[in-house]
Amino acid sequence: MPEVRLVGPNGEQVGIVSIGDALKLAQESDLDLVEVAATARPPVCKLMDYGKFKYESAMKAREARRNQAYTIIKEIKLRPKIDPHDYETKKGHVVRFLKAGDKVKVTIMFRGREQSRPELGFRLLQRLAEDVTELGFVESQPKQDGRNMIMVIGPHKKKAEAKAEKAAAKARHDETPSGDGPAAGETHVNDEVSVSGAVAAPQE
Repeated sequence: MPEVRLVGPNGEQVGIVSIGDALKLAQESDLDLVEVAATARPPVCKLMDYGKFKYESAMKAREARRNQAYTIIKEIKLRPKIDPHDYETKKGHVVRFLKAGDKVKVTIMFRGREQSRPELGFRLLQRLAEDVTELGFVESQPKQDGRNMIMVIGPHKKKAEAKAEKAAAKARHDETPSGDGPAAGETHVNDEVSVSGAVAAPQE
């Protein structure tokens, strides 16, 4: 009768036994006999609760997918002669993306005669890179692509780290003692909220 190398439910080595004896042991233990190494000689089988094994494997796979960090590339488009207010707005977007652990593709769009002045776009990209140097680094140097000039800024923090920091900050915020706010029966008034008889928090 064919034989198998049998492993117990806790990983202990039972030894080489016939398939009949292995099946008998599985039945007596109310467990399943599962082949775990078909190419070994003799094949390796393990006594286990197969239903529980499948469930735990599915849960581990789900948790791994949940914790997996995907690389996301955001894009910001600028004009060479952007005005200061628009520049600050666009820079703010880049800062937010980098803080979240995302890469940012910055595109300078040239039109008409601007195409003969690529140095304007190059200087603008250099300025932006210097302004966000604490949060990101130039991953791909500025290069001309048709009518556009493109640069990629990568975040210093990985996506997973950014997510963990955000979750920790939220937890700290949620744990803030209510004693910091007004006592019950008092009126808390600021620019955003006025409420009586309850602790009020400004809306974000």
